[in-house]
Amino acid sequence: MSADQSGSFEAGGAPFAAVDLGASSGRVMLGRVAAGGGGVELVEVHRFPNRPVRVAGTLYWDVLALYRGVLDGLREAGRRAGGRLAGVGIDSWAVDFGLLDASGALLGNPVHYRDGRTVGVAERVGRRLAPEEMYRATGLRALPFNTVYQLAAMEGSPQLTAARRLLLLPDLVSYWLTGVEGTELTNASTTGLVDPRTGDWAREVAEAVGVDLGLFPPLRRPGDPAGELLPEVLSDCGLTGPVPVTAVGSHDTASAVVGVPATGDGFAYVATGTWSLAGLELPGPVVSEAGRLAGFTNELGVDGTVRYLRNIMGLWLLQECLREWAEGGEEPALGPLLEEAAALPGPGPVVDAGDGEFLAPGGMPARIAAACRRSGQPEPEGRAGMVRCVLDSLALAHREAVAEAARLAGAEVRVVHVVGGGARNALLCQLTADACGLPVVAGPKEAASLGNVLVQARAAGRVRGGLSRLRSSVAASQTLGRFTPRGDAAVWEAAARRISEDGRG
Repeated sequence: MSADQSGSFEAGGAPFAAVDLGASSGRVMLGRVAAGGGGVELVEVHRFPNRPVRVAGTLYWDVLALYRGVLDGLREAGRRAGGRLAGVGIDSWAVDFGLLDASGALLGNPVHYRDGRTVGVAERVGRRLAPEEMYRATGLRALPFNTVYQLAAMEGSPQLTAARRLLLLPDLVSYWLTGVEGTELTNASTTGLVDPRTGDWAREVAEAVGVDLGLFPPLRRPGDPAGELLPEVLSDCGLTGPVPVTAVGSHDTASAVVGVPATGDGFAYVATGTWSLAGLELPGPVVSEAGRLAGFTNELGVDGTVRYLRNIMGLWLLQECLREWAEGGEEPALGPLLEEAAALPGPGPVVDAGDGEFLAPGGMPARIAAACRRSGQPEPEGRAGMVRCVLDSLALAHREAVAEAARLAGAEVRVVHVVGGGARNALLCQLTADACGLPVVAGPKEAASLGNVLVQARAAGRVRGGLSRLRSSVAASQTLGRFTPRGDAAVWEAAARRISEDGRG
């Protein structure tokens, strides 16, 4: 079966609904797995924007608008599926959370991870617990937006003092749908409070940095039951109950890695959209000091796996450039810009796409130009030159992450899978193949939703087997792009040297 992004869902057994919330948009998908797991059919039934809001200097997520989008999507899913769903699963971005009071009411909108409240907090926490000790305990790179630093930034605040529960974003949506609390493990592993070796809380870290683990509901793992849709939700969405909600890989990258159509071992992945998460799937964590200094993180995946990866700014760089140009009065068409960029010689000027200086919104073209000047490179020429600079920089960052992950983990990589929204960008995929010197398989772009549906289907007994079996279902049903490396690897090595003096953000 092939994926269909526009038509009605064909008749048959009740499908599964995948709620996939991204940093720029959310979507609700309907998915059905063929008998015996032979393939997956996926239909997008509703897409809605995710627009952050800045109020009194703080950047928030508009979580109630997101929840309304989820309900609208489930209503449309029910209409297409004749009022019956086999289940619902929810995945989203990581680290952000909502706080609830003793009555279960939300204590204000969740703060956006790009907000500046955590500036300097990691250094302050590091005086309580040395960064190398925290890394040995959690395997997590010290990024300023990690949940542990967000909580440290709130220490002593009225909101945190009043809180009785903390729910990560997908768990918050699940709670509103079911009334059942839980903390899904793949997302919890991004908080800086989980030991990746045990899959349990790193209690000594929490104690050292002053985090009350009693705020978190019990941990649950992908495939665990997470309740059933409440009667009022069923009524609002026109659904016939019961409709189970299943914990999936609620970190969207965890679900996306399930949706990698790998047919064997020896693969690396780049889950790319607003962010690029580039690395390997491993049976256990790598918590070496060399890995910490190289900026690698260990996040837990489905079936006890570890996602050993590096966070890269991703297509956020391009999105911010396009937004600024549009706000300047002219909204350039991306297609022609990509064609112009592809015609330019490269790699041209590049920046470190993992640098924290690019985290905040605003002024992106100027910041990229300034980074080029600092490293002794010319500024990109024109908008096409800026687009090419961004994509060359991302391809170079993918190359560095894949090669260093393989070296640090003692693994061999024979192919790179690019999944997520960036899989549609043929120039980025080709440049990644060129930079890595490895073949690239591009797609599926909806890997997170596919992984979400497959974990639900397995929990329901519709498909059996481990990750290789789930991935064979993806490979059997998706149209994939394939890119062969071109050119000379030496030009990418030279590009890496041009930015090496700035180090990693």
